[in-house]
Amino acid sequence: VQLQASGGGSVQAGGSLRLSCAASGRTFSSSAMAWFRQAPGKEREFVAVITWTFRTSYTDSVKGRFTISRDSAKNMVYLQMNSLKAEDMAVYYCAASALQNYYAENMRWDYWGQGTQVTVSS
Repeated sequence: VQLQASGGGSVQAGGSLRLSCAASGRTFSSSAMAWFRQAPGKEREFVAVITWTFRTSYTDSVKGRFTISRDSAKNMVYLQMNSLKAEDMAVYYCAASALQNYYAENMRWDYWGQGTQVTVSS
């Protein structure tokens, strides 16, 4: 199983980026998928999750600015990031659960992508 994240880059504050994560090796249409991020010197933190029923949840700092979506037929998950701020700068990772029809906060994520760098300049 592989998760391949892409779409990172450098933008000015206020700009937008769209991250993509392509899953291969198994289908995740019945599983939760999520985005995390890790800034230099900080712990990895949760950003957003989308369940198999397309229910979404976000960390407070990105609500109203970021949108997580998925295309289950393509085994893809996306993160649309608008109004980017300097504090959004981090390596972004996609993650997927091996469990079907299950999601809980702080659950273990079984599969991780390699990360994609998002740089925001002010």
